[in-house]
Amino acid sequence: MSSYQSINPANNQLLKSWPSHDATAVNQALEKADGLFHSDWSKGDIQPRLQVLKKLADLIDSRVDELATIASKEMGKLIGQSRGEVKICAQIARYYAENAERILKPQPYASELGEAWLEYHPIGVLVAVEPWNFPYYQLMRVLAPNLALGNPVLAKHANIVPHCADVFEKLVKEAGAPEGAWTNLFISTDQVAELIADHRVQGVALTGSERAGSAVAEQAGKHLKKSTLELGGNDVFVVLDDADIDEAVRQGAQARLSNCGQVCTAAKRFILHENIADSFIAKFTAALSAATPGDPLDENTTLGPLSSSDARDRLVKQVDEAVANGAKVLTGGKVIAGVGCYFQPTILTHLTPDNPAYYQEFFGPVAQVYVVGDDRAAVALANDSHYGLGGSVWTKDIARGRKLASAIETGMVFINSQSDTSAELPFGGVKRSGYGRELSDLGIKEFANQKLVVVAG
Repeated sequence: MSSYQSINPANNQLLKSWPSHDATAVNQALEKADGLFHSDWSKGDIQPRLQVLKKLADLIDSRVDELATIASKEMGKLIGQSRGEVKICAQIARYYAENAERILKPQPYASELGEAWLEYHPIGVLVAVEPWNFPYYQLMRVLAPNLALGNPVLAKHANIVPHCADVFEKLVKEAGAPEGAWTNLFISTDQVAELIADHRVQGVALTGSERAGSAVAEQAGKHLKKSTLELGGNDVFVVLDDADIDEAVRQGAQARLSNCGQVCTAAKRFILHENIADSFIAKFTAALSAATPGDPLDENTTLGPLSSSDARDRLVKQVDEAVANGAKVLTGGKVIAGVGCYFQPTILTHLTPDNPAYYQEFFGPVAQVYVVGDDRAAVALANDSHYGLGGSVWTKDIARGRKLASAIETGMVFINSQSDTSAELPFGGVKRSGYGRELSDLGIKEFANQKLVVVAG
């Protein structure tokens, strides 16, 4: 039986299975990708590649509902959120279609040695290992900048979203990309390791768990390959005593429930100033408790299922372990009875550093709540984390917000907004949240040969 199965988490019904790729198929894909890298398409004029991205953006825009429905059925995302994901994919493709040539223009350097400049060139075939929680967006973050640059990509998607992986590859081909530009591979982790070791592969990009990132980074380092990692997050949502509480509650609940809480950059640790803590907690509890579980394709549903039974069971174990070590459940904490992989929106309090949950990422609709006395304590708690992906600060005093944002040890901070994403903004973190950046001008340069050329003066 193939490990690549599309199972609807709303009812646990098998939709379809896809066969895995064997060693022969993988080698053929690598040969095509490497051949493309050594062709004029990869190393020549950028415009043909940018036209593919433009066509891809138009194709995606014309098929929003179709693509969104596939994602919602396959991994449980609410249909409105799936539409949003599809639309941001079109935005990313269009951003690089319109801006890559400008971003990749040679950069002059003043030097006593003579006329000097930096050129940007593709480095070769890349391997992408991507997760299920944003089954199109994660792929587009790798495809768009590297297609513009000229790096062919071999993509190993999560085994619970094979339909999304398959339809994405077909979209890229329909947009005019040649064979080898983007190849979907249904392969094992051992096959990924073998690809990384192959001399024709020059880099690997992974979004996923800390464990997966460590394994891929070890293999890449062993073979001296460039890697980027976007791993977990335990993002803070700091609400100060002068914040707009109602808006902070609204966006905080939205951040914790979006994608059923399965977002790396979603607010997970709510750090509240003691002067507003009681008010925030009361309103936040009411907002989470009002979530309506149901079919992700129903527009009235506000809480979808977790992505799989494994994800649900893992969350149950985490919550139970947190409680066993002293945490208190303010609301929720249990599986929702019935078919499907649903879990109650949950608030945990009384978490201390000796509780394993204190440093864990909860990938589901579970919020941790902490109360602090001042800004210094808020920053100290925010930075007492193994992760450093994103976060947000809520205050009407923007100067105060800027000061806290600069002090929080993460790759991204939003002031008076939950974490968000856009093609023109860099995305990535520090600590165990990984390294490297995706999107923006930084993302397209991660896997570029930044070549210095000097004409002696």
